[in-house]
Amino acid sequence: QEHAYPADELMPLTCRGRVRGQEPSRGDVDDALGKFSLTLIDTLDTLVVLNKTKEFEEAVKKVIKDVNLDNDIVVSVFETNIRVLGGLLGGHSVAIMLKEKGEHMQWYNGELLHMAKDLGYKLLPAFNTTSGLPYPRVNLKFGVRHPEARTGTETDTCTACAGTLILEFAALSRFTGTSIFEEYARKALDFIWEKRQRSSNLVGVTINIHTGDWVRKDSGVGAGIDSYYEYLLKAYVLLGDDSFLERFNTHYDAIMRYISQPPLLLDVHIHKPMLNARTWMDSLLAFFPGLQVLKGDIRPAIETHEMLYQVIKKHNFLPEAFTTDFRVHWAQHPLRPEFAESTYFLYKATGDPYYLEVGKTLIENLNKYARVPCGFAAMKDVRTGSHEDRMDSFFLAEMFKYLYLLFADKDDMIFDIEDYIFTTEAHLLPLWLSTTNQTISKKNTTTEYTELDDSNFDWTCPNTQILFPNDPMFAQSIREPLKNVVDKSCPRSIPRAEESLGSGPKPPLRARDFMASNPEHLEILKKMGVSLIHLKDGRVQLVQHAVQAASSLDAEDGLRFMQEMIELSSQQQKEQQLPPRAVQIVSHPFFGRVVLTAGPAQFGMDLSKHKAGTRGFVATIKPYNGCSEITNPEAVKEKIALMQRGQCMFAEKARNIQKAGAIGGIVIDDNEGSSSDTAPLFQMAGDGKNTDDITIPMLFLFNKEGNIILDAIREYEAVEVLLSDKAKDRDLEMENMDQKLSENDSHKQNSEEATSASRDVGAVREEPEEGESSDTTDPDSLPPAHTDSDSVSVSDWDSLVPGTDEASAPEPACMQGDNQPQEQKTETESNSKVNWDNKVQPMESILADWNEDIEAFEMMEKDEL
Repeated sequence: QEHAYPADELMPLTCRGRVRGQEPSRGDVDDALGKFSLTLIDTLDTLVVLNKTKEFEEAVKKVIKDVNLDNDIVVSVFETNIRVLGGLLGGHSVAIMLKEKGEHMQWYNGELLHMAKDLGYKLLPAFNTTSGLPYPRVNLKFGVRHPEARTGTETDTCTACAGTLILEFAALSRFTGTSIFEEYARKALDFIWEKRQRSSNLVGVTINIHTGDWVRKDSGVGAGIDSYYEYLLKAYVLLGDDSFLERFNTHYDAIMRYISQPPLLLDVHIHKPMLNARTWMDSLLAFFPGLQVLKGDIRPAIETHEMLYQVIKKHNFLPEAFTTDFRVHWAQHPLRPEFAESTYFLYKATGDPYYLEVGKTLIENLNKYARVPCGFAAMKDVRTGSHEDRMDSFFLAEMFKYLYLLFADKDDMIFDIEDYIFTTEAHLLPLWLSTTNQTISKKNTTTEYTELDDSNFDWTCPNTQILFPNDPMFAQSIREPLKNVVDKSCPRSIPRAEESLGSGPKPPLRARDFMASNPEHLEILKKMGVSLIHLKDGRVQLVQHAVQAASSLDAEDGLRFMQEMIELSSQQQKEQQLPPRAVQIVSHPFFGRVVLTAGPAQFGMDLSKHKAGTRGFVATIKPYNGCSEITNPEAVKEKIALMQRGQCMFAEKARNIQKAGAIGGIVIDDNEGSSSDTAPLFQMAGDGKNTDDITIPMLFLFNKEGNIILDAIREYEAVEVLLSDKAKDRDLEMENMDQKLSENDSHKQNSEEATSASRDVGAVREEPEEGESSDTTDPDSLPPAHTDSDSVSVSDWDSLVPGTDEASAPEPACMQGDNQPQEQKTETESNSKVNWDNKVQPMESILADWNEDIEAFEMMEKDEL
C-alpha cells in the first residue's frame, strides 16, 4: 500500500508499483496485470487467515471503491480467473462468514460477489469457440474478436489454462444462482477429457482451441498441465460430482504408470508414454505431493517432496527447472509457493514435526535471501543470489497463507479452515456450495470411463488412522533412503522401453557413450535411422529419419538418442561459458539484501577464483564514459568506479580507472530502460590485445539495475557494494542493525505462472561511437516437444565428437560439478552487430532443422493410431 497502490504489483527493488505499459514488457508474464489492483484482490482472504480482520474490512472497502474491471486491456483468462475472480470469491466467502459471526463486516451486502459476477461476464466471450475451450486472452472491455479487442486470433491454449476454471466458475454459479458460468467451465473440461490420448489416458501441454488437436504432445504434472489435474479432484470435493473423481483417477493411474519415476516426475510423450520427453523437471510440479495427499497416496508424495527439499537445501530455493541429476536448468525462482503448499498438506496428513522444520527453512531462506527493504524480491539466479524487481501477487496470496497455516494452532484461527477448499491460488471456497443452487445435472452420461483396478480407488478420501497405524516413524522411513539423493548419487534412470519388454534387447546406445570412430556405434546409429554426415567445416551432423529405422522400437531409441545428444551438446556449450556475476549492495539500509545480476568480463580479476570478491564504496568517474584519463582520481582511488557504456572499448575503460586507483569497475548500460529482466546478459570482451595488465574486476549492469545503484547514491551518498561470483550472507553486525526492519516487514509478498527461460550470457566487445544492441533467443524458451519429429538433425557437434584417433567420451553429467552456468551464447563483435562464431550453431537453429518433417511424422502418427 505504501509504495505500490493502486498498481497491480509491487516492484520491491525500486519501491514502486508495476503498471502495465509503463515498464518494459515481460511478455506473457504481464498478461496477469489488468490495472485492477491485482495484489490487493489476490490477498483479501489471506488477511482473514492471518486474523487481520480490521485490515480486511479496510481492504474490501478499497476494492469496492477503487477497483475498475472495465479496462481496455488484454489479460490472461487463466490468470484473471484464478487471481482476480478467485480473489473476489475468496474475499466474499470470508466476508459472509465474518458477518455471520456478528462482529465484523456488518455493512457488507455482497459487493465483492457483484464484482465477481461482472468479471465472470467479461470472461465469457473467451468461450466463444466451437470446442468450448476458451481463448487464452480476453479484452476486459471489448471481449475477443471485436475490432478494438486486439485479441481473438490465437489458436492454441495450454491444458491448465482451459482446465482450471471449474472451481471459480461453479462457485460463482452456486453463489449467484446463474448457471451459465458452471456450464461453460464444465464444457471445457468435458472437451479436454474427450481429447485425452485414449491408449495412455494422458493429455498434452498445448491444445488447438478450434480443432482439439494436441499441439504439444508432451505430458507431465508441471507447467501447462498442473492445475487441470488439481481441479478435477477438487471439483469432486467441492461439487460432489463422481464423474470428476472418475476422470481424475483415470488420469492418476496413467501418471503413476508412466510419469512417476520415484522420486522423479518426468514428462513423457502422450502417444508413446514409455519415451521420456525431456530430462529436466520444472518447479511447478512441486504442488503434486500436496495433491497426492488429498488423493490419499502418501508414500510417493513423501518421496517427491523429500527430493524437492534436497534440491532446495542445495540451492536455497527451488530453481524454475532442474535436471534429473539435480543441476540447475533454469536458474530463476519467482518465489513460487507450490513447495510450501505441499509441505502444509504433508504436515496435516502426517503430523510429522519434520515438516515444521522444512517450513522453518523456507521462512529463514526467504528472510535471508529474498527480503529487501520494500518487500521480497524474486531470485533472478539461485546460483548467484541475484534479485529480480518482481514480487508476484501469489507470494502474498499463497506463500504467506500456507506458511502461516503450517505453524498455526487451531486456537490461532478465527474460523475452521476445514470448512473450505483451496483453489489453485489458495483462495477459500466454502464446502457448503456443494448443496447450493445445483442447476447442473451431476452425472455426464455421455462419457465413457476406463475400467481400473479397484486398488486405484482405495485411498481416495482416506482415514488417516488407517494410513498411519500407530507408526509415527512411517514418513521418516520413506524419506530416509532419499536424504542423500541430490548430493551423493545419480538417480538410476529406468530404461522405459526395455522395462516394458521384459528381458528384451540390450539397451540402446547412450549419447554420452557415443564415439564417431567406433564402427559398432555407427551400425547402431544406422539401425535407429540416424545417419552421420561430415560437414566441410569439420563438424559432424546427425540426422534421424524415423522411417529408415529397422523397427518402430529402434526409431524410438533413435529419438531418445537424438534428444540426449541435444541435451549433452547444450550442456557442453554451457560449460564453456562464464556464469553471471552478482553486485550486492551491502551498506545501510540494504545490508546485502539487494543483489543485482551482472555480466562478467573476459579480462581482469576472475571473481570465481576470488571467492571473497571485491568490496568497496562506489564513485562515479569523470568523464562518465571512462574513455580518457580520469579527471577525479581522488574520488575514485580505492573505490569501485561507476561508468557509462559506449564510445570506447571496455578494456580501455578498465585501464583508465585502474590507473586512477580504482579497485573495481561497474559499466552501466546507456540504453535507457534496458534490464536483465528482458534482455540477454553478455560478457564484456577484450579489445583484441593482451589484457593481462588489467587486474581489477569489471562487471556490466543493464540500465535498470545500474539506476538502482545511482538512485541509492542520490539518497544515501555513501553506498558500498560487493562484486562477487555469488551473493554472500549478510554480516552479523548488519543483521543486528537491521533486526527491527526485519520484524516489522516479516509478513509480506509473492510470484506466478510463466516459466520464463534464464538469460543468455554472450560476450560483447565495445566499439567506438556505436550504441549497442544484441537480440538473442534463449533455446530453452523453445518447446521441448519437437522430439516428435520424423527427421531430427544435430549440428554444432564438433565439441562432442572425438577425432578419429580419440576414444574419449563426455563425462556423465552427474559426475560434473553443479555450478554450471545456464544457456549462454557468445557474441564477439561490435556494439552494432552480432556475429556468431561460425563453429557454433544456436539451439533454435538445431531445432529448426526438425520442423520440415514434423508434419509428415504427425500424419504417420495418425495412421498409427
